[in-house]
Amino acid sequence: MTKLPFQNDSLVSKLNRRSVNIFRYLTFFCHRRKKKDLHDAEIPSIPNPFPELCCSPFTPVFSADLLPETDLRKKQVIKVYSEDDTSRALEVPSDITARDVCQLLILKNHYIDDHSWTLFEYLPHMGLERTIEDHELVVEIQSKWGMEEENRLCFRKNYAKYEFFKNPVNFFPEHMLSFSSETNGEIAHTQILQMFLSSSTYPEIHGFLHAKEQGKKSWKKIYFLLRRSGLYFSTKGTSKEPRHLQFFSEFSSSDLYVSLAGKKMHGAPSNFGFCVKPNKTGGTRDLKLLCADEEQSRICWVTAIRLLKYGMQLYQNYTQPHQGRSGCSFQNISPMRSISENSLVAMDFSGHKGRVIENPTEALSVAVEEGLLCLWFLKGCLRLNAHGSPTASQTSSSNIAIHRSQAWFHHKISRDEAQKLILQQGLVDGLFLVRDSQSNPKTFVLSLSHGQKIKHFQIIPLEDEGEMFHTLDDGHTRFTDLIQLVEFYQLNKGVLPCKLKHYCSRIAL
Repeated sequence: MTKLPFQNDSLVSKLNRRSVNIFRYLTFFCHRRKKKDLHDAEIPSIPNPFPELCCSPFTPVFSADLLPETDLRKKQVIKVYSEDDTSRALEVPSDITARDVCQLLILKNHYIDDHSWTLFEYLPHMGLERTIEDHELVVEIQSKWGMEEENRLCFRKNYAKYEFFKNPVNFFPEHMLSFSSETNGEIAHTQILQMFLSSSTYPEIHGFLHAKEQGKKSWKKIYFLLRRSGLYFSTKGTSKEPRHLQFFSEFSSSDLYVSLAGKKMHGAPSNFGFCVKPNKTGGTRDLKLLCADEEQSRICWVTAIRLLKYGMQLYQNYTQPHQGRSGCSFQNISPMRSISENSLVAMDFSGHKGRVIENPTEALSVAVEEGLLCLWFLKGCLRLNAHGSPTASQTSSSNIAIHRSQAWFHHKISRDEAQKLILQQGLVDGLFLVRDSQSNPKTFVLSLSHGQKIKHFQIIPLEDEGEMFHTLDDGHTRFTDLIQLVEFYQLNKGVLPCKLKHYCSRIAL
């Protein structure tokens, strides 16, 4: 073999070694690639349920190449409590939302989903509680708790969660609401929420609040203003001049809580307290405690801050309750009416030939009349003795057995306990419960929410010709038992300020 002029033995040996290294690398790479292909073949691909969104109907939704190194849906265990202190442990993915947790509990416990079920965060060592919004991640909230803290996730009804979208006037009194100079103070009540959700305009909430001074036990009454940029207070009376306004708090990195024991734990001047708590700290040092003079004022401040913090997200939660961030939807498996039930029509068979009742008012009155007559007939049969005639003692004992089985009846709870239970489930018109009277053992009390206040009405028992009746209006309207009374006032306002709409109940998990 003839050597080239520039060739030498050392150069040839270097080229040979380099060729060997390249060959080894290619061999290792091909072996690794083949092993990876075999591994991918073992992972079954999931068929795409939405082929119209992709170029090929056989394109898999997930593949081994797209799986992240860490599983983002790693499951964790959470514990949820109810009002009666029972609890249930759930294994959930890390990106599950509060709405999805509620849907899961509704499904497992066979509850009816009326979009009022809510998850709460309860901090017992601070006496604070807040509504967890439907889109918030539950595991992320739980990860902020300290190991020594006995915080809880609570599950119960909250009828007032989105009530301000239906009746904004009840939540924003005119004396606490003001608008920019562009509106000239002329704005319809229906446009209040549009301004809250708008990015260009925002109504101003203002009024006096008691604020706890930092590092002190004393409280000071100050004039506050809520604007889009945050919460401010005036250093000079009710002045709104910029030089008299001082910044108090913003809400992007904080959470809003309602105080459950403000007087006892923080020395608040009233029971209508709330506070702003940084979401990265668990101590009480950084709490900004506030207190209103009445419940209506506190509801206004809390609702306005919720709208300021979350904006359109709250409206989306209200209009699309089943669409969670984690993609878990239980809409198809939650209790719903069947198609056959929705297609039923009202019929009248009183004549020789059946006819369809097309008038909605007539159909409703017939349904109510037939339903109530059927219920009253069945309950009347239960109160008959062996000879077919009722007695006062049998009627009284039957009444006790009947109404005690109802979800709206709470046996021997106090007036304060009844008010607390109604407050927990939201001050909406028509929320009620029935309880035993503490002042008179033979009577009952109807506790009813109306106009963001709780009112109590005494149900008086009457005996006439050996029969026992119950009445709310001094005997003008009489009922043989409490069930008849409640059913009547669910359909008729009568002497009450509003009809009975939602019953206050305690559920067990």
